[in-house]
Amino acid sequence: MSTWNDPELIARRDGLLATLKGYGRVAVAFSGGVDSTVVAQAAQIALGDMAVAVTAVSDSLAEGELEEARALAERIGIRHRVIRTEEFANPSYVQNGTDRCYFCKSELYGRLSGLLGELGVDVIASGANTDDSGDHRPGMRAASENAVRHPLQECGLGKADVRALAKGWDLPTWDKPATPCLSSRVAYGESVTPERVRMIDQAEQWLRQRGLRMLRVRYHKGDMARIEVPLEDLPRLAAPEVRAELVPVFHALGFKYVTLDLEGFRSGSLNALIPVELLLKPAAMK
Repeated sequence: MSTWNDPELIARRDGLLATLKGYGRVAVAFSGGVDSTVVAQAAQIALGDMAVAVTAVSDSLAEGELEEARALAERIGIRHRVIRTEEFANPSYVQNGTDRCYFCKSELYGRLSGLLGELGVDVIASGANTDDSGDHRPGMRAASENAVRHPLQECGLGKADVRALAKGWDLPTWDKPATPCLSSRVAYGESVTPERVRMIDQAEQWLRQRGLRMLRVRYHKGDMARIEVPLEDLPRLAAPEVRAELVPVFHALGFKYVTLDLEGFRSGSLNALIPVELLLKPAAMK
């Protein structure tokens, strides 16, 4: 049941619809996460057939994410296209510097820009929200270079607002944990390869099958896995019977060492490896 009983939420919804309507024909970069799903829903309401959701597929996409994106697009009723991106063909992406995301987004937005005519749209829209502005986001530079619009940011909407809108639209992703690409789990400076992201994906899938929802498996030098889960789940993974099952599974996947992070789950923990001077650069330079 929709929850459109908050005047402030209704105003945010109407502002987002008006912003998208002002774009004209729009292609939404659609991962199936809560942010891009809200933008896709709003675009469908505001623009109908003048909106299309485009999902990029590559080795960095976790198992099941494409199927979820397809189901969401069908639920929303928006046109849906799937394209293949080839960021792993770019040595600058594979070497995994702190600007890896720039090369990924350049590949995505570059391909979308080349498809504007075929898709019948004029503008690319992302799911970036205002909470993304203060983090290390080199992909935003790629978005700027390709004239990508950010309707959530333009409307001043943060993550809490986006989740409230998703709940109001009865979207099943309203409480979905963030699911950044698998390459983001590889420590900066360690090469991103299809083999390593598959190791990470299979390890995370194994943990999810055991009821864990919020988690990351980070890859570090020497084929080391660093598992992050919420603090309340740490005792569960450290229990002898679970540990005795988990360690051989991770070794079979290719990890030589298996560690449990005692600080618990936190998004963007690998940013601690980025030199401070890079984080202090103006956002336009990142």
